[in-house]
Amino acid sequence: MAVDPIEKKPLYHFYPGTTILSAGTVGCNLSCGFCQNWQISQAEADTRYISPSAMAELALEQKRKNARMIGIAYTYSEPLMWYEWVLDASREAKERGLFNVLVTNGYIRPGPLSDLAQEIDAANVDLKAFSDEFYRRTCGGRLGPVMDTIGLLVEKGVHVEVTTLLIAGENDEEEEIAGIARWLSELDPAIPYHISRYFPNYKYTKAPTPTETLLKAYDIAREHLSYVYLGNIGGGQWSDTLCPRCNHTVVARYPVLSIRLEKGKCPDCGEHIPIKHRLEE
Repeated sequence: MAVDPIEKKPLYHFYPGTTILSAGTVGCNLSCGFCQNWQISQAEADTRYISPSAMAELALEQKRKNARMIGIAYTYSEPLMWYEWVLDASREAKERGLFNVLVTNGYIRPGPLSDLAQEIDAANVDLKAFSDEFYRRTCGGRLGPVMDTIGLLVEKGVHVEVTTLLIAGENDEEEEIAGIARWLSELDPAIPYHISRYFPNYKYTKAPTPTETLLKAYDIAREHLSYVYLGNIGGGQWSDTLCPRCNHTVVARYPVLSIRLEKGKCPDCGEHIPIKHRLEE
């Protein structure tokens, strides 16, 4: 449990500059060999119990201390493993006027997801590849349910951002990146897409993904999507939000957050930028 910047989830279009109380426990319903959080997702770790109502009260207490603290993020491990707790806690949080954020691999059936989506304000979904064979071989799952989850969340009006951890020689083919970007654009071309650099972890000893591979993926994705970001690459420019019309920076995130929006529009060309950046929105 920790209070994190919202950008760490990563969520870039959902109240930038705010913080959120993040909670996680052990377990996952996939078994990715490259897992970046395997110490809690695939192994046992020390835990303690906190009730859903106590969690919501703790978040409310944090908000009283800091008005920029906006709610609870269910994250770190796979929150769908503790679905009932997350559903109860999100209801408790919403009753207290707090936001709920889900950081998930999206591996869930539509029925329970529909119930949870009523309480969730924003989600970042891992789309690990655009290949069912990759999901079966590497993650012990299937691609279809994850695509269904992203589509359903968009349909339900949840703010959605998507992340792919790019692994050289595994899921970095240009056609695959273009396929992801085209499919997301069919749902909504304004969906923020985060392409994150892989580093060796858990069972994977492959070298880190080359920077040029990420830069190429960025260019491909931007042919279809308005907002693309690179993670784990260093340098703030890849975390900045660019206006899709004039290409000027409207939100700079590092080293200091700077928001150049005027009534939700680019100040240079007037393009509408779909970023919730004022808490009264």
